[in-house]
Amino acid sequence: MFINKTQDGNNNICGKNVAVLRKEMRISQRELADRLQLVGLDLDKNAIQRIECGKRFVTDIELIALSKVLDVKFEDLLK
Repeated sequence: MFINKTQDGNNNICGKNVAVLRKEMRISQRELADRLQLVGLDLDKNAIQRIECGKRFVTDIELIALSKVLDVKFEDLLK
């Protein structure tokens, strides 16, 4: 049976990297949400928080938008 979670129980594998990159940019979760809205992705601060702590799934479209705003290749978010 396929289990749709990481080994540590998270719903995504990019959340920790998103948090690290966001903190390196010295922006808040709300600021990240605002920047994502500017590139056409409608997420709020609570969605960012849930992504970072691994409680929310991340779609491929969201992954691409996150990589644009965080200025990294989307592959780097998955490492």
